[in-house]
Amino acid sequence: MKKSILPLLIAGFLFGSCDKNKSEQVANEEALVEIEGGKFAGGIFKYNEAEFLKNLFPHNITDATSYRIACQVYEGLLKFTQDSLQLTNGLAESYSVDETGTVYTFKLRKGVKFHDNACFPEGKGREMKASDVNYCFSLLCTYNPQQNQGFSMFQNILKGANEYYEASKSAKPTGSVEGIKVVDDYTISFTLTQPNSIFLYNLARPFTFIFPKEAYEKYGVDMRIEPVGTGPFMKSSVDEGSSVILIKNPNYYLKDENGNSLPYLNGIKVRFLSDRKTELLEFKRGEFHMMYRLPTDYIIQIEEESVKKTGEYGMYSLQKNPEMAVHFLSFANKNELFNNVNLRKALSFAVDRKKVLEFVLDGEGDAPGYWGITPVNVFPEYKAKDQLKGYDINLDSAKYYLKKAGYASGKDVPKITLDLNADGDRNVKVAEEIKTQLQNNLGLKVDLNIVSTTQLIENMMGGKSQFFRVGWIADYPSPENFLWYLYGKNVPTDAAQPSYPNFARYINPKFDELYEKGLNAKSTEEAYAHFLEAEKVAMADAPIIVLWYDEAYRLVQPTVKNFPNNPMQYRDFTRVYLTKATATTAEEPAK
Repeated sequence: MKKSILPLLIAGFLFGSCDKNKSEQVANEEALVEIEGGKFAGGIFKYNEAEFLKNLFPHNITDATSYRIACQVYEGLLKFTQDSLQLTNGLAESYSVDETGTVYTFKLRKGVKFHDNACFPEGKGREMKASDVNYCFSLLCTYNPQQNQGFSMFQNILKGANEYYEASKSAKPTGSVEGIKVVDDYTISFTLTQPNSIFLYNLARPFTFIFPKEAYEKYGVDMRIEPVGTGPFMKSSVDEGSSVILIKNPNYYLKDENGNSLPYLNGIKVRFLSDRKTELLEFKRGEFHMMYRLPTDYIIQIEEESVKKTGEYGMYSLQKNPEMAVHFLSFANKNELFNNVNLRKALSFAVDRKKVLEFVLDGEGDAPGYWGITPVNVFPEYKAKDQLKGYDINLDSAKYYLKKAGYASGKDVPKITLDLNADGDRNVKVAEEIKTQLQNNLGLKVDLNIVSTTQLIENMMGGKSQFFRVGWIADYPSPENFLWYLYGKNVPTDAAQPSYPNFARYINPKFDELYEKGLNAKSTEEAYAHFLEAEKVAMADAPIIVLWYDEAYRLVQPTVKNFPNNPMQYRDFTRVYLTKATATTAEEPAK
């Protein structure tokens, strides 16, 4: 017995020492140090996502959670400003366009390094060069249904992209795409098939983030949780069911106007809690610095108290504005049931969108979905609200189109399954209301199938869902990003092949023609005119049921600075910093 005491004491001492060291490490990471310019360096920014991440590999990022995390790890040639969503330089130092509008030449920043990672010799990240851009973009033009959902960035746009993609179906491609030319280590040019109004936007999207060849060769499909980029933060750990922890990239190339190294934060911790009420409790305990989306039952109280600076929510800053986001139900337009346009119209006229927004969501949204797929209050020059007619509840029209579809009553329509992800309980509450409305208004039988976001995307993409919920958030500020969902020329002829981004598999040649005219327009005004006409064509076919256009509610701790909200929920933590809590902090607005 005496012999066993010493090992136990030693083990206890070691475990105690480890816990103490870990506590000290956490304290050091979260400690704040004042730096030049009155800002603070240090701290861990903590926030929650209601949905798990799906994939952090750039060519497969198709969900908002993954996109928001990946934006901290990767960079593209261009990026957006967080306050105004203007295009600005990312990995590119500058660019120029020739007089034809088809040749773009980019000068890259020198001295940009990939994150230190085991994929490199001795674990040290090397310098990023033009050959890396060529590698990533050529890979993006390579056929790979399991590892490449982003080919549409260059399809019909970049010279030689289509041919390269088709050739890669039968053999591993050699060389690069015809339209990509590496001029030298820091210069690369792209030749387009014709002028394109969204090409520069595409270079700021997640599909065109730059990563090293070494990482793809080492990790392959595991890059979904093994990201290696050039961004201000790098992966520390990924627990897909619990959290993602990012740490400061010590070799990041940017400094602020006072010469301080960026980013200011030591790291970011993202947790995954699906219940909004639990998230709110954690936020009030100080476990989260920001909360995006609020529990429906608390919205009115939070809004009143945060504005008046009274009550338990008076110390927080509420950031609120219309979003470049739309929520809709999508038909599988080639499905045996929903290839009937009159049935689609019947369901579209049977939904009371105002009731969904006001009574189910307690007003947490910008406007009911009376128009088209494009949000109506975020693009002032796009006149959808004035010129586009969508659908509102009209039971006479609903019953008329039901009979025109060949059904004497809703009881004759086969049972419909609506697939959705939960997003806390928000989506479920909306779906239950839609189910009730369709049953009461038309006598339709509707089942709800609640699945994970990952499973929902796989079902939609693979054509396994007949009727499904979609939340579409722009990843660049243009109506085109919403109409992209309905573009038919990217839909595979083989029903077994995945369809992205057109999960609806909607095809109308007139829509495609007008959409392409908008893509190839030489001015925003001309592009918007074509896009609007295209949207009119689509909505006449009722390929989706637009429910509402979203509004961002974001509650922020008073210690958070340099964290402006925007209609896209685009987040860049490079210049975000935390301040020390003081007695007056509660009265300071978030900047």
